[in-house]
Amino acid sequence: MRQPTAQIIRNPVLPGSHPDPSALRVGDDFYLATSTFEWHPGVRLHHSRDLVNWRPLGGALDTTRLLDLTGCPDSGGVWAPNLSYADGLFHLVYSNVSTYAGGFTDCPNHLTTAPSIQGPWSDPVPLHARGFDASLFHDGPDSRLLNLVHDWRPGHGGSAGLEATRYDRSARRLVGDPVRIVLPPQAGWIEGPNLYRRGDWYYLLTADGGTGYDHQVTVARSRTLTGPYERDPHGPLITARHHPDLPLQKAGHGSLIETGGGQWYLAYLVARPHGHRGPCLLGRETALAPVTWTDDGWPRVPTGLPALEVPAPEAPADDSAGTRTGADAADGFDAPVLGPQWSALRRPATPDWVSLTARPSHLRLHGGRSPQSLTGPSLVGRRVTSADGSFEATMEYRPRSFQHLAGITAYYNTRNWYFLHVTADDEGRAVLRAASCDRGALIVDEAGGIPLGGIRRLRLGLDLRGPVLRFRYATGDDWHPVGPPLDATVLSDEHAEEFEDGRIRALGFTGAFVGMWAWDLTGGGLPADFDEAAWRALP
Repeated sequence: MRQPTAQIIRNPVLPGSHPDPSALRVGDDFYLATSTFEWHPGVRLHHSRDLVNWRPLGGALDTTRLLDLTGCPDSGGVWAPNLSYADGLFHLVYSNVSTYAGGFTDCPNHLTTAPSIQGPWSDPVPLHARGFDASLFHDGPDSRLLNLVHDWRPGHGGSAGLEATRYDRSARRLVGDPVRIVLPPQAGWIEGPNLYRRGDWYYLLTADGGTGYDHQVTVARSRTLTGPYERDPHGPLITARHHPDLPLQKAGHGSLIETGGGQWYLAYLVARPHGHRGPCLLGRETALAPVTWTDDGWPRVPTGLPALEVPAPEAPADDSAGTRTGADAADGFDAPVLGPQWSALRRPATPDWVSLTARPSHLRLHGGRSPQSLTGPSLVGRRVTSADGSFEATMEYRPRSFQHLAGITAYYNTRNWYFLHVTADDEGRAVLRAASCDRGALIVDEAGGIPLGGIRRLRLGLDLRGPVLRFRYATGDDWHPVGPPLDATVLSDEHAEEFEDGRIRALGFTGAFVGMWAWDLTGGGLPADFDEAAWRALP
């Protein structure tokens, strides 16, 4: 038998938009669940046997029965899902945030269960909408739902603290009134609660300092579940707030996991900015850190800082757990369903607008509504996983008017995107053009359009090189540039955030996506066919 070998965890383990990780071990299997916001399927799941290699399982909430994102605002939808295991069932708690602007947050929380991580997932149980970042804690036969209590009133700071409500697993419902958790003095705004029991202590992990560069994971403990809690006098479990030169920033929103060998790790989110605390195109990503316990019972990350490489737990040398997510891959669309790397904007990829069988080895997208619509878009995309990379796809399309457009996109949200597309001019002739939207300001390069003549099948590409994006196309072996270099930071979390009179207008939670997009502004659903779509990340 081969001896175990030393391995290294290279962070982020889930590159690209994979924030708010909820970590779980069942037997020898590790799982991570992450936020998906307005993208279907909801709640991305990954599996590993060694914490080094992670295999994407796709999204858990893959139907409107489980998640209806119709009308979901940018960066609304699924916030901070929580994955747990009890009674032989996976329990998944998730929100569907429909409003957050102007001080209000409408965030109904739901619970679904499944005997396998692959499902089938049960009909969702409605919990409550008093606040977000809900998590489920199991303590023997007892279960409690924890969450932030949102305070909408002006001048109240948005948070009224944390609460816990008993959940009856056999009846599948909340019972009794919520009980406020007694937090340390001057705790302020805290969110993302995760509760653990170790010995006689309850340990409460929380996300403090907002979701930006002051983000951190803090720990408090109590002899009773509802407190009062005392905070670790050593300070945050992990943060980068005082270390702006670290390559991993925004460290926060943590979840603990124990290996079968008794080693502990922290799953947490990070971001990789361009420049010194600059814009983050990749969104917030998932990283891991080893955790040790002090003699007096406090968990500690050895340095307290996010690191690009950390030691992995011992694992057999022949233990195969798949590959790291975000690896280069070309999709010829030969399977009958979309692969786990793909997501669809605001609606599941159902046959009424997506088909992988109508034309074999092609993805057919029926044109959807305009980019400003919160219902009915036809966009299939994948996360950008590296600041340097390229996306290419072959497309065949026959537009009939200027209201028909199809092509590839670098996309953040309804107000921030780039679109290299084929459309028709006023005489009905096919033309290749670029369009952009920067905080709602739309620009279409009509003067710089490229006539296509009788060409219907062409290769479209885009290149990301840090803060610069360039489009290109090919009708044969040679690539040709389209338009000038573009500002890729338009696709960053920071640029997407908008405030009006000190109140939130738009949040920036999702990171950048690349993908295939089809518009039919006539409502007729004119299709575009795509083939050989590939994202290639560069180191």
